[in-house]
Amino acid sequence: MNNLHSHQTQLILTALAASAATAAVISAYTSYSRTTRRQELNEDVLRSIHAKGSNFNFQNRLDKDQNASEDIELPSLKDTHDYDESLIREQLARNYAFFGEEGMTKVRKGSVVVVGCGGVGSWAAVMLVRSGISKIRLVDFDQVTLSSLNRHATASLEDVGTSKVKCVEKALKSISRWVQIDACVDLWQKDQGGALLEGADWVIDAIDNIQTKVDLLKYCHDNGIKVFSSMGAGAKTDPTRIQIADISSTIYDPLARSVRRRLRLLGVSSGIPVVYSTEVPSDIKLLPLAQGEFEKGKVNELGAFDDFRVRILPVLGPLPAIFGLNAATWVVSELAGRPIANPLAVKGRRKLYERMWKDLVNREQKIVGGNTTRIPLDEDDVGFIFEDLYRGRSVIPPHPIPTKPVLVRWNLTKPLTLENCVVMEDKEALKHIKACKPEEGVLIAPEEVWGNEVEEVVSRKSEEVKKYLEWIETRIHE
Repeated sequence: MNNLHSHQTQLILTALAASAATAAVISAYTSYSRTTRRQELNEDVLRSIHAKGSNFNFQNRLDKDQNASEDIELPSLKDTHDYDESLIREQLARNYAFFGEEGMTKVRKGSVVVVGCGGVGSWAAVMLVRSGISKIRLVDFDQVTLSSLNRHATASLEDVGTSKVKCVEKALKSISRWVQIDACVDLWQKDQGGALLEGADWVIDAIDNIQTKVDLLKYCHDNGIKVFSSMGAGAKTDPTRIQIADISSTIYDPLARSVRRRLRLLGVSSGIPVVYSTEVPSDIKLLPLAQGEFEKGKVNELGAFDDFRVRILPVLGPLPAIFGLNAATWVVSELAGRPIANPLAVKGRRKLYERMWKDLVNREQKIVGGNTTRIPLDEDDVGFIFEDLYRGRSVIPPHPIPTKPVLVRWNLTKPLTLENCVVMEDKEALKHIKACKPEEGVLIAPEEVWGNEVEEVVSRKSEEVKKYLEWIETRIHE
């Protein structure tokens, strides 16, 4: 018996040793593969530069980097033609995977002007270039200060006292060797601002001066220039309250309210997408200004609160960054031909879902009879069907945005589920129930009422629901 136990122990130890050896071999191979791939990529970059006639000593650097693990330092390149296309595509591989060939071709041809290169604009500029924008103009008259470092995307201690646009330009060139950057140390003004916006496919407004912001938005509106505007990130702390909406739908944001009112007086009431926060200004205290600052002019124009200048607004660093990332995401998606089709507006949404859910309960009572309020869908399901599945539009062609949207069971012969629930205008839903469930006779198939085209739409949406449910199931078990 002892010999048996000894033999089993020996086998177990042997198996453990073999497993450890196998793990070590796999780890070593993975590390070797990663190092080899890194060296190959470095060599590709260096060969590309060498082939284009650079004065950089390719062989010396290649020899030096043969056993080095640190990042290589590339020489500065003057234009897009000095960088191999295969390397550009490798750097943008994830973007190509997301937008596809056609979409990325549009992105790379796009030209964007970022007006204001502080906490919001600097982050927008960085992500625009990381996403493939090859032509960008930076406009800002200000300099980097020590207080900029809590929120600026590219500034470091050595940049303090230098131009913000030059600071951003330096960082962008280190990220993207082919990008064309026009760094303008300038203040945008409506009487001469046309030149700074020339050739822009999109403008990102990251200005913190209210009047200049209004002037820029008005100018873009009047001249047919696409513009995305950032509202106030100062004195905000809750990232979950940040959202994108049309300027006409903004709520709670003091800066957005002031801009909206001024634009309306100038004849611009809507049509400008903005990123803003619905967070109600908190009780964060602002530092008072010296009397001399009041003598310089209006002090309530730039701040979220009266009698304070924007430069002393308390700012939690990540918030402007999130605003800038929202701006870049919107613009890149628009350029790629894959726009954010239906940004979710917070205003009144929860009340809308509650109303639609209660209406669905009442409708189900008429279909199945009885007074039960129990249905297999809740308000979150209502929001998913309305916002994510049908994008706030009716299932009935030409798929308009309903004035009174409701949910209704599609096929009355099947139970109410996510897949079997559609969005309609209230009058369409009444017609649907009456036609599919006549007072006498058997239930009618919905395609006989609305046609095969609508049935195909519902079938496609049903497949989307299945994928959504699979995704949810996967996340639950991860």
